[in-house]
Amino acid sequence: MSGADAAARREELVALYKEVSKCTKCPLHETRTKTVFGAGNADADLMFVGEAPGAEEDRQGLPFVGRAGQLLNELLVEIGLSREDTFICNVLKSRPPNNRDPLPTEIAACEPWLWEQVRLIEPRVVCTLGNFATKLLTGNPTGITRVRGTPQVQQLGSRTVYLLPIFHPAAALRTPAVKEQLRADFATIPALLERELPGPLPSAAEIAEEEAREEAAEQPPPADQLGFFGDAG
Repeated sequence: MSGADAAARREELVALYKEVSKCTKCPLHETRTKTVFGAGNADADLMFVGEAPGAEEDRQGLPFVGRAGQLLNELLVEIGLSREDTFICNVLKSRPPNNRDPLPTEIAACEPWLWEQVRLIEPRVVCTLGNFATKLLTGNPTGITRVRGTPQVQQLGSRTVYLLPIFHPAAALRTPAVKEQLRADFATIPALLERELPGPLPSAAEIAEEEAREEAAEQPPPADQLGFFGDAG
């Protein structure tokens, strides 16, 4: 975390962790063993957002501690980073029974926690792992296969970041070709971390104002002005 208020934001992150651990906003609290808030460096420039905790994550209360997490660790080492350099979390903070897909109501219940994590950690680059995280954080229904590997500038709450959609490591474990694509996308992360942080995206009101100006500029001049040049009248 940068700035004079870094210590204060760390304290807020600890308070957020305690709040999440007691969350009962959706029925998943009835079946979980532990909440999985996330783990890593509170000063991280690089943040990973996955889908939801699995069985081992639910047992330990930590994200990506199974085989997918091991692959994530290996890929980080290949680009000169370690897990301790990043912050890793999921869209859902509680495990869905039998690792089923998250429900829209569950995502809606957990979404505010994720925005707060982004606000407090202040990452420069956020990698979304798989479909659910990518669709939520981009606000776009386009699937991961079509958008993977291409950085986007996204406004996540009050934070403007580079967002890099990539395959989930669990999918890479099942399919060798996906693993190679994931490795290639990881290789682009160091350069992305070096880029100058993007400025805030324009608001809806600012976009509408600019569109109105462009539309006004495209209107033809009045008929009397056309007559002045001998084209009318």
